[in-house]
Amino acid sequence: MIALAKTVYGRHGGLIRAYMSMVSGSAARLALSLVYFICIANVLPISDFGLFATASATGVMVSRSLAFGFISPLYRVATVKPRLVGTYTLGFLIAALLSLPLVAAICGAIYFMLFRGDMAPGIFLRFMIAEILCWRGLEVVSIVLNGLGRFGVSSIMVVMGTALRTLAALAFVTLSYSTLSDWSWFYLGSNILAVAIAIIHFYPRRRLRWRPRLYVRRWADSVTVAGAEILFYVQSEFDKLVVLAIGGPAVSGIYAIIMRLADLTALPVRSFNMLLVQAIMRAPKTLHRPFARPLIELAVAGVSFAAILSMALYLKFIPNGLGKNVSEIAPFVLMILLVPGFRNLVEYHSELLYATGRTVRRVVNLSLVGASKVALLSGLMLWSVDPTLWVPTLNGVYLALYLASALLTYPAIAEATDRPI
Repeated sequence: MIALAKTVYGRHGGLIRAYMSMVSGSAARLALSLVYFICIANVLPISDFGLFATASATGVMVSRSLAFGFISPLYRVATVKPRLVGTYTLGFLIAALLSLPLVAAICGAIYFMLFRGDMAPGIFLRFMIAEILCWRGLEVVSIVLNGLGRFGVSSIMVVMGTALRTLAALAFVTLSYSTLSDWSWFYLGSNILAVAIAIIHFYPRRRLRWRPRLYVRRWADSVTVAGAEILFYVQSEFDKLVVLAIGGPAVSGIYAIIMRLADLTALPVRSFNMLLVQAIMRAPKTLHRPFARPLIELAVAGVSFAAILSMALYLKFIPNGLGKNVSEIAPFVLMILLVPGFRNLVEYHSELLYATGRTVRRVVNLSLVGASKVALLSGLMLWSVDPTLWVPTLNGVYLALYLASALLTYPAIAEATDRPI
């Protein structure tokens, strides 16, 4: 066994070290995210927490339209042609500026449709600036660093951003603030500071060059990826908007807390996904290895299940372990043990399509999975807003979404590689 481990490490030492760097960052983010979650979920009323989580999800979705997806060419260049990072950075900045009217229009439409009766426009605007311009800006820096292979630096930077959010939450609690309006200022301030540090201290120093011919060549890919990114986050975040629209703030608060706990299980899986995407981009034959697909899916599902089970058992024996408000939701966590695994596998399928260059098919798949999710959750909420009924049924909803995603994804990948997987 020791000899086998040494052999595996000898062959894949660089990959293992990169993953450990990213996972160590994920572990730190997980700890900070828990502190952050405990502070906010237990100070804000459950209905206000639901509004905050839904507004944050809105910002995350809309942020994918920033720069019309030009982050994709920037990431590809950082991965395979790092000398062009400065050139594509300027292209990204120009595209981001041009996309702002579209971003504002989308935010305005969503606010008037869903939030106008429950949240003041100034509060909503502050959450949108924090998510779309600030946190997405930090993510862009992280993506570029990962493309350059600087995984440890990227992890440190993201942990720094998460730590600033957590410090803001601790200050919010310590100073005895309790309203959603107050929290929006703390949240915006921490995100502005995080993106400023990320850009000034962490972004690679490159000379900015204006090369419009290169941008035009990549334009179709970036727009396609932007569409896929928006659709991916629609299918992963739009559920909160559906629950708010049908069930109201109180039900959306319960749903937001449950899904936030489930989402914490995705941190190590996302690190794995990023490394896998890079491996496939550099060596497409990675997917040709025997049993690659079932083993990877089993690993993703197993890690997700173990993580949520640990959380559920912790809350079962220590109900107040994450605070008073969360203790009211604690019994429901044992009812969603399969949800994180299915959610993470749908995300993994999307990354596979991106890695194999099936960007148009990725858009189609995400559209279908997203529409299915909206339909299933709408039906579920219309059927009952009693959490003892709809919470356990979420396992069936996400199982159906996983099966749909798998049936749409693997034939497309087999077609792309022209070999059965």
